[in-house]
Amino acid sequence: MPRYTVHVRGEWLAVPCLNSTNTIRWLGKEAVRRYMKNKPDNGGFASVEEVKFYIRRCKGLGLLDLDDAVEDALEDNEFVEVVIEGDIMSPDFIPSQPEGVHLYSKYREPEQYISLDGNSLTTEDLVNLGKGLYKIKLTPEAEDKVKQSREVIERIVKEQTVVYGITTGFGKFARTVIPNSKLRELQVNLVRSHSAGVGKPLTPERSRMLLALRINVLAKGYSGISLETLQQVIEAFNASCLPYIPEKGTVGASGDLAPLSHLALGLIGEGKMWSPKSGWADAKYVLEAHGLRPITLKPKEGLALINGTQMITSLGCEAVERAGAIARQADIIAALTLEVLKGTTRAFDTDIHAVRPHRGQVEVAFRFRSLLDSDHHPSEIAESHRFCDRVQDAYTMRCCPQVLVSGLAGFEEHFFCSDVKTMKWEKMVFAERAETISGGNFHGEYPAKALDYLAIGVHELAAISERRIERLCNPSLSELPAFLVTEGGLNSGFMIAHCTAAALVSENKALCHPSSVDSLSTSAATEDHVSMGGWAARKALRVIEHVEQVLAIELLAACQGIEFLRPLRTTTPLEKVYDLVRSVVRPWMKDRFMAPDIEAVHRLLVEQKASAGFQHVWEVAQPYIEKYRREHIPESRPISPTAFTLGSMEINKGVGHDHWHRDDL
Repeated sequence: MPRYTVHVRGEWLAVPCLNSTNTIRWLGKEAVRRYMKNKPDNGGFASVEEVKFYIRRCKGLGLLDLDDAVEDALEDNEFVEVVIEGDIMSPDFIPSQPEGVHLYSKYREPEQYISLDGNSLTTEDLVNLGKGLYKIKLTPEAEDKVKQSREVIERIVKEQTVVYGITTGFGKFARTVIPNSKLRELQVNLVRSHSAGVGKPLTPERSRMLLALRINVLAKGYSGISLETLQQVIEAFNASCLPYIPEKGTVGASGDLAPLSHLALGLIGEGKMWSPKSGWADAKYVLEAHGLRPITLKPKEGLALINGTQMITSLGCEAVERAGAIARQADIIAALTLEVLKGTTRAFDTDIHAVRPHRGQVEVAFRFRSLLDSDHHPSEIAESHRFCDRVQDAYTMRCCPQVLVSGLAGFEEHFFCSDVKTMKWEKMVFAERAETISGGNFHGEYPAKALDYLAIGVHELAAISERRIERLCNPSLSELPAFLVTEGGLNSGFMIAHCTAAALVSENKALCHPSSVDSLSTSAATEDHVSMGGWAARKALRVIEHVEQVLAIELLAACQGIEFLRPLRTTTPLEKVYDLVRSVVRPWMKDRFMAPDIEAVHRLLVEQKASAGFQHVWEVAQPYIEKYRREHIPESRPISPTAFTLGSMEINKGVGHDHWHRDDL
């Protein structure tokens, strides 16, 4: 018998449909009748017949025709909402498509699995799990470890040993012994009381990352969770049943208690939950719609689910992956701007960077050479100013290898590759010793510090990019039309796009203040030093988003600058980047609505072609960079008319040039 879950004024109602010919109108009336039946005042209505309403799907919010047959319009156990005319949207109804989660409107259940053992997960794996590309299963070795640690907990309970968090209260109540008859209630109370977060919910993508990372650390076998419960958590992940997790509320010590408690709350069938099938609904209905049962917590299992820094680390992994992606593309964008501004490649000479052998700096300089080497990739733009009279470039071009490398120096990436595999419980279970030990691995100081540094480093990509945008837009610096547009005055061109970049850079300066230097004592001074790592992770992601947007504006401006240098062409790889941009944004002939252009180019920097049919800017340029590396192309070092060499003291005879400028003596 088909059944539908219907939302009416904040309540969820299960409505069976006995007759397949019943209409959507009938479904709405039946839901309203059941709603009125549960209200002392009939919900303020005299009868069902006087209630005027319309019905929409929870997923996608599409309106339904009241005269359609239920079986034609809906799938079995689909989630819908009755919207009563005159009502403001139900105050506790959460739209099914959270902000920024277009991925799930096209969700397809994955067929491939990642096997987790607690030790092998990478940051890239975690991001892909967040995107819904894989399901999860445990390795046999992980299953054995989980069973062994659970046996220790069962022995403690059986022998009525006093152990923190298992047979005692929590925090200030650590000395309060709990009778065996209430140990399960203790764990449920822990989850309920600690579900005290506020703010917007994490997106499904981030919730999946958080849940996947929690499964990964539970798979290590030190938490005491039972294999049965862990398998239920995995089943919820594989069905994309994702609890409502507010983004604010963690201080990042004793773990991310508030967000992880909300995660556990949904798994026990309480609070809200989201799935691609249901949208947002009561957790028990979402689980039931996927044929799953709410978890019944055993002793120690509530603590096992909520004690750890997985929110900090999962968001941190996303930050590291995105920062790495935008840092690579920042090199390409800066190279294109340098070409438009007729800069020199002399500053990227290998000998310069060998003197200061920072691996990242050497790599950035190499990328610039691979993209700008006019002997290898002939550039008509480069040839046009080979004998110009400028002495040197501004720091925003000349110092790119030294500055751009700071966007991702490698420390944070290395740290998060390790931290995704780290144990983060207060009460750890060592099966081989048949012992539980309280420690401090739940403290989020490590990832908080790494994320604070990451935000500072990646911010510099935007800071230097904004200065290059200024040079592109300023005719006294670029020798291009003011604000990169013809008929200046009638048209404003990139004037306010540059202002937007400046605003984002300024906002980043405040966001880069380290959160990990702050600490407030909590839990009656039991937890008297905390990391504030949750805020470090969230603001790092916001900084990275701003960096992506600023670089999108620079890329758009640099491509517009190319228009004023035509018919001259740049190097082959940079022409390919230009063509990619022009595939989504046409040149500026006169003023038009600019925000969609910025967003279109932003997508070229952040979206993989597998997700939306776009190519990454990096994907276009990388083959040329790697070919240059493989072929060991000799470095071009033409002699400058003004450069001193031992081979020739005649520095003013015009024998060749240093690719674009006279070099400074």
